[in-house]
Amino acid sequence: MADKILILTGDAAETLEVFYPYHRLQEAGYEVHIGAPEKRKLQFVVHDFVDGFDTYTEKPGHTWDADVAFADVDPDDYVAIVVPGGRAPEYIRNNPDAQRIVRHFFEKDAPVAATCHGPLLLAASGVLNGRTTSAYPELAIDVTTAGGVFEDGGAVVDGNLVSARAWPDNGTWMKAFLKLLDERRG
Repeated sequence: MADKILILTGDAAETLEVFYPYHRLQEAGYEVHIGAPEKRKLQFVVHDFVDGFDTYTEKPGHTWDADVAFADVDPDDYVAIVVPGGRAPEYIRNNPDAQRIVRHFFEKDAPVAATCHGPLLLAASGVLNGRTTSAYPELAIDVTTAGGVFEDGGAVVDGNLVSARAWPDNGTWMKAFLKLLDERRG
């Protein structure tokens, strides 16, 4: 039986930040589940960067079924979690079960990967105090307000946490996360 990894997300998650780790972790032999506020079809988005814009643009992306509702997750069933970005973390951070799951992985010092806006869920869960993390650069203030240290990098590793800025970092982010998973597997 393969070890299981849970992706914590919801509507308006960035398509590339969900699908890249989903498929890359499957390729590495893990069983990957999508967790969301409800078990239903989710609508992802595509964020892109346009010359002359101060921020990114957003377009509808792919849809995908959630495997499990946050309320039904037993964190002990999983060896790691992934928190992609997009706008999903802006609202799932208010979900007490999403926070419960995140706190469990930090309390157990188990592997956590977060990218882009994903650290908003980590901040709301109270786990960033004294921790170094990357995130979408405009979230540096959110990281420091939560007591963390912001590092502008594509594969920032602080103990059990591997973080990145956004989907252009997917390759280096998942390479570092897979290395951590391999080390923890023994």
